[in-house]
Formats: sequence, structure tokens, C-alpha cells
Amino acid sequence: MTTSKDIAEILFDQNKLDKDQLNAIRIESVNTGKSVENILQERNLVTSDDLIKAKSFLNGFEYFDPSLSTIPNEILDLVSESIAKKSLLIPFDNKNGVLSLAMVDPLDLPTIELIERRSSLRVKPFMASSDSVQKAIASQYGKSIGKDVSEALGAEDDSATKLEENLKDVGDADKIVQDSSVARVVSIILEYAVKVGASDVHIEPGETSTRVRYRVDGILQEKLSKIPRESHDSLVARIKILANLKIDEKRKPQDGRFKIEMAGEKVDLRISIIPTVNGEKVVIRLLKDQGNVVKLKDLGLRGAALRNFDSSLLKPNGIILVTGPTGSGKTLTLATALRKLNSVRVNIMTLEDPVEIRVPGINQIQINPDAGLTFASGLRSFLRQDPNVIMVGEIRDSETANLAVQAALTGHLVLATLHTNSAAGSIPRLLDMKVENFLLSSTINTVLAQRLVRNLCPYCKVRYDAPEGTVKDIQEVLGKFYSTELIKINASVPLPQEKTSTAQEQESKAFDEKISELNLENADTKSTENKINLYRGEGCDRCNKVGYLGRVGIYEVLNVTDKISSMIAGDITTQDLEKEAIAGGMMTLKQDGFIKALEGITSLEEVLRVASE
Repeated sequence: MTTSKDIAEILFDQNKLDKDQLNAIRIESVNTGKSVENILQERNLVTSDDLIKAKSFLNGFEYFDPSLSTIPNEILDLVSESIAKKSLLIPFDNKNGVLSLAMVDPLDLPTIELIERRSSLRVKPFMASSDSVQKAIASQYGKSIGKDVSEALGAEDDSATKLEENLKDVGDADKIVQDSSVARVVSIILEYAVKVGASDVHIEPGETSTRVRYRVDGILQEKLSKIPRESHDSLVARIKILANLKIDEKRKPQDGRFKIEMAGEKVDLRISIIPTVNGEKVVIRLLKDQGNVVKLKDLGLRGAALRNFDSSLLKPNGIILVTGPTGSGKTLTLATALRKLNSVRVNIMTLEDPVEIRVPGINQIQINPDAGLTFASGLRSFLRQDPNVIMVGEIRDSETANLAVQAALTGHLVLATLHTNSAAGSIPRLLDMKVENFLLSSTINTVLAQRLVRNLCPYCKVRYDAPEGTVKDIQEVLGKFYSTELIKINASVPLPQEKTSTAQEQESKAFDEKISELNLENADTKSTENKINLYRGEGCDRCNKVGYLGRVGIYEVLNVTDKISSMIAGDITTQDLEKEAIAGGMMTLKQDGFIKALEGITSLEEVLRVASE
């Protein structure tokens, strides 16, 4: 049922806008000629969900979010994936001859008629947001990768055999691979990787078959294991052609890259191929276009750690180190920090291997050892480029370390990564690289250590009582951070089944804001509560039955105080340095992880997996 009100009035009736905002929108619409909807979007006065719900009410359609539902395959089969993607719609129910369709444009009558003819059902359109439909298409249609690959391989002709016979003729091989079903299989493998948010794809040959594994949220998952061994070389050849590599070279490792666009996302693919006893193994790293600007607190950094790191970024000179193992999110942390520093008044230059996240307005250089451009030689040249801020992708050797210190001493702010297990361990590591301790003590500003833990799936998260022994362990690890305030937050974590109304959704958002501003380092009220909750994911279709969805960082930030600086100038050990930093208020990786577990963000097992001593 339609209404005579406009979208702003509907939002006002729903308490999404106040009277002053409503009047301001009307005045701006009259003065500028812009539509009310455009003004609402430009000024971010309401959320996209609120806007879509108001539009559905305005146009007389029911609202539905398909991304929150599990859709049976027999219903998905009623509408092909190509039509779903092209018209931004997805079927979600079929009752009494009526097919329920979530659509971005429920007034798309030609598409509705087409689906009614093909399905022999009457269509009932529902309005949905573009994001929810795209997420649903990616998660629901992407469940059948094994079936898709099997069908593609089943349709394979003798082109794979022909390819093997013509590997030395790149032109002919290119044509054969393009024409064969091998191209389809590679496309399915890559498309699935984008859909599930994989960071890496491993294509590994065995004696009798080839398996494909995806690294999702830091964990490898096997999705395909029965690709015929005779198809492996054809798959590798297809990938080599896309990456502009030599398809007849099988004895040496090769590296390449190419770009694709899938599900509306631009993805840069880095290819690494290496010979094994069973054939060539391919690892594909997916680097998505970082279009969304994230803030440091969005990464999981907060409280005193965030304040110390932020204050170090405001200093005109010195060294900021980000430490952790490979794959712990150091590059994203540095890119986020550089975005914060980026302005027309600041000259920022980076040396990286490779450039993974591109930031507009920053001069990013990729090292090329074959051409003589290393971290050390590049850093030496940087000093003649009048930089304000220098980022070094990794300090690997003594020469690079000493040049970074010299750059900091001459008035530059230097950001760099280092491979150590803790923040305190970075100082002895640099001393091992022959950096003079008196120079180090006057240049190091802050050291941040980090790990990535998997988020509990918000759609299947449940709580349970922590065993008594576990409670004691948590109390011992958290020490002064175990407070009444934390216990209250632990008891109020919202669960999926509790988010059944608009009011409860708003309470959930308020809770998220509360924990993001959590200031536990000053919580001096001890708690003697021996009953606390822990949380785990039961597994659902949204998280591929693993109970986790996405990742967040856990951090420790060592702020170099005058006392720590004097300790660095003398003879120190990692243990002494860490002890002093903790006494000064530093929260360790394990403590930060345990607090996030009590807040229902992650699980205790996940924290122990990545931050166990």
C-alpha cells in the first residue's frame, strides 16, 4: 500500500529524523533542486538499511534482508545466478505457487515477467538493499563449487591433451586453453575465492589427483580434492598465460600477477609457482582493492594502546615499529596509519616488497633487487627526496636498520615492520643488527606488536559458562584488568537471537560503541566474581560451518618512556624491558585477546592459538 508522504516524512514518523533535520532537508531540496533521497545519502543522516526500509514502505513493498537467511538449493535453482547478478535479486521462498523474490528494484517488471515464465510461478517482489542482495548471491550461489568444477571437467574435451602436446607454442596453447573448459575451472576457483573472502588459494598436485585449498580468516580449508591429475598441467598453464609467465618452464619457480574483477570487486592476484615432486604447485594471493577507508580502532586497536600509537604518529621524527609474524596484518596497520598522516603538506614515501595496499597521494616504491633497488639502497635515495614520513616495508639487515635510525635522527618520522614475537623483543633484535644502543634509545618512539584472531560468527554465536579452572586462568592473565566493569560487559553481550527488534538492534550498536571506547587500564575496582561467560560459534551457512567470520587484531603497544629509553641505552634483556612496560600500563597481546574473548568478539581458544607463550 503506497502513501502520500515522502521518504523524509516516513523517516520522521519512524523517529529516524528529528523536526529540525526534516525542515533542513526540505529547505535544501527547494534551494538546490536535489531530491530528498539524495540529500539524505549525501549528509548520512540515516543508515542505508533505514533508507531502504523507508523506501519499501513508501512504495508499498515489504522489506526483506536475504543475507540473514539460509536459502535451499531447490529455490536457488528457480533463478539462474547470471540473472540474479545482472538484475540484483535472489529468490528466498516458494509457497503455494508464489515465488518470493528479494529485489533491489521491485518495480523491474520485465525481469519479474521473465522469471514467472521460466519458473511457472507467480512472483511476489520484496525490497532489499544492494549490499544484502550481493552478499546473499555470493554466499548462497557459491555453495556448490565442487559440483561446478565437476561439471566443467566432465564437459572437457581432448583440448587438455592437445595443450600438453603444444606447450612450446605459446600462441597455440593460449588458444587451446581459452577454448577449453580449463578456463571455466580456473574461473570457478577464483570466483569462489572472492566470494568466501579467501586471502590465498593453494592448487597442489598429488600422485593421483589435485586438491585446492583456500585460506579464509587465516585458516586453510580444503574445498576440492578430486580434480583429476591429468588436468593439473592444463590448469597451471592457464594460470601461467594469465600471469604472462613461461608455460614451458617447469624446472624453476616463477612469480607473476594479473587483475580480475568479480562480484563488483577489483582483485589483484599475485601468482607463485614452484616445482614439486608431483608437479607444479600454485599459490595465488588475493589483494582486494582497499576502497573503504578504515580507522585504527576499526582494526581492534583501542584504549591506552590506541592513544599511545596515535600520539607517536603526531611526533615529527623518530621510529615507529610494527612487529609480528607474516600474515598478522602489519601492512594494513601501517597503511591505515599512513592514511591518517596523509595530507598535501606532508611528503610520504614508502619502500615495500611488494606494494600490496595502494594509498592515493603517497609515493609508493616497490623494491627490485635484480635492478639494485633494495630496502637499503632505496632508503639511502629517499633522504634526497625531501620526505617528511618514510615507511620501510621490513627491516631485514644491519644496513637498513642503521639507515632507518639515521633518518630518524635527521628529522624524519620512520615507520617500519620487524619480525619479532613481542614488542619488547624488537629492541634486542635491532641491537643484534649492530645498531648502537645510545642511538636506538633516542629514536624509538613506539613499538606495536600484533596478531590476528578470528571473529566469532555474529549469526551463530552462543554463550556458555566458563569452567572454574578457566576463570582462575583468566583472572591470573588479566591481573589488574579483571574488573567489575569488565564483568558487567561480559554479562551483557548480545546474542543473535536477542536481536529481534529495532530497539534491540539499537542496543547492540550502543554496546559495540561502548566496548570500542573501553578504558580498562584505569579500572581499579577489582572483581571477585567467579562466574563469567565465554562465547563460541556453533557454525552456520554464513560462516561455512566453522563458527568464525572475519578477523580482528589483538595488540600490545610499548610506549618508550624516559625510563625505558635509559634502559635501552644500557644492557637490557627482553624480559626486563617487558616487565617495565607492563608496570607502566602496557596491555599484552594475551591480555588484549582475553578481554576480546570476554566481550564475545572472539573465543578463548582462538586467542590461545595465536598468542600462546
